[in-house]
Amino acid sequence: MKTDEHGLAIGTGSRTALEHYDTAVHELLHFRPEVDAEAKRALEADPDFPLGNVLSAYLELLSTEPEGARAAAERFRRFRSRVDGSGLLPRERAHVAALERLMQGDFPGCGRLLGKISEEYPRDVLALFVGHQIDYFTGDARALRDRVGGALTAWSETDRHFGPLLGMYAFGLEEAGHYDRSEEVGLRAVELDPKDVWGVHAVVHTYEMQGRFRRGIAYMDERLTDWSTGTFFNVHAWWHYALYALEAGDAPRALEIYDAVLHGPESTGTTMELLDAAALLWRLLLEGDDQSARWNALADAWASKAQEPFYAFNDMHAVMSFVGAGRFNDADRLIADREAYLAAPLPDVTNQAMTARVGLPVCRALVAFGRGDHTTAVDLLAPIRHRVNEFGGSHAQRDAVQKTLLEAALRSGRIDLARVLVSERISVRPSSPFNWLKHADVAEALGDATTATTARSHAAKLRRPINLHLVGVEADRTAGESEPEVGR
Repeated sequence: MKTDEHGLAIGTGSRTALEHYDTAVHELLHFRPEVDAEAKRALEADPDFPLGNVLSAYLELLSTEPEGARAAAERFRRFRSRVDGSGLLPRERAHVAALERLMQGDFPGCGRLLGKISEEYPRDVLALFVGHQIDYFTGDARALRDRVGGALTAWSETDRHFGPLLGMYAFGLEEAGHYDRSEEVGLRAVELDPKDVWGVHAVVHTYEMQGRFRRGIAYMDERLTDWSTGTFFNVHAWWHYALYALEAGDAPRALEIYDAVLHGPESTGTTMELLDAAALLWRLLLEGDDQSARWNALADAWASKAQEPFYAFNDMHAVMSFVGAGRFNDADRLIADREAYLAAPLPDVTNQAMTARVGLPVCRALVAFGRGDHTTAVDLLAPIRHRVNEFGGSHAQRDAVQKTLLEAALRSGRIDLARVLVSERISVRPSSPFNWLKHADVAEALGDATTATTARSHAAKLRRPINLHLVGVEADRTAGESEPEVGR
């Protein structure tokens, strides 16, 4: 019986198809576009290769592009009509069952079935990768950590894909709040495999969540050739670089990245790219930076992507774009469409619950904020601020919602709430200039001019110019992160 690269039995499929499948999985772990070509070659070599068909469908469904997902589901149904499922190996049947749950829109159900595969076959890297993405889509930090962590003892550093597995684990550790450990594991992952962009991404997230923007910029500069090109994830990595630039007070640099990478002439227009573009411009909008021309171009791109409900996290970013462009009618239409979507209960469709519990309240709040109704924005966001994770994304991505709540609280005069929100942020990320500037705004609103001045001075000190290429980890900790937390 044939086995894949990791020693797992393959019931049916030609040797050529299996070789292309192994290569496709390798490319997938590195987020390289070659995964599509290799998956296609596997099916050209053997159209009824079970895991080749499973992989091909996973790729489209995980893109969160509705049209691609529908086409992939139809192709998979045709495969199922041709192939007798009773002839598949147990692991292959389990993948088919997990994929069918995903096709029905049941994210948790798919994740649970993939978890069972990982229990019995911890070296099934496809089950681990797809499950990891499902955990990200559902904002399940514990599963992001433990799904991969529970399989690691079945692997060793001699395995070619141990580095990417560590990269996934590092991201789960970061999302679960284990920042020291996530940095350690993420750095080791990239040491083992410098092209592990997800590992680089995990380290970058760790520095973002700690407010260590100096170290984050330095790290990304050091690894520039490893993450900046050649993958369908490099745009998101550049988005993180732009976030660091904003924290450093360099909005022009962030916009330079926006125009060159996030939504520039060479942008592919995928949903992932549009998400990052909207998330960056929204942060500028919250600070009063009007980017109407960029917003209008972005809203045009979102118009065709937001016509139907598929993933509530995407809806939020479409609404951001419509509001930023002043196209409130488009935002209102999207919200009305999602309200109609909730009228017919779909108990197995995860997105419907996401839309009801988080997606719609956030979208309505963004519209209210854009119209200057900051009180309503607070009333909508405050009750859900501790469960925004339920519609997926990362802490860094969802921070746009938390920042919107904070700004709405300041503008609506809800200063006590704003003080609580700022205090929470500073307590977790004392090295963040943004947090200290908002602390100054709160102090000023409370009539405490001395504290406001001290907080702004501290923010300026944190943002002082520095030769980033000369900064090491320990030097950065000393220079920025252990500054006295004055004026709190």
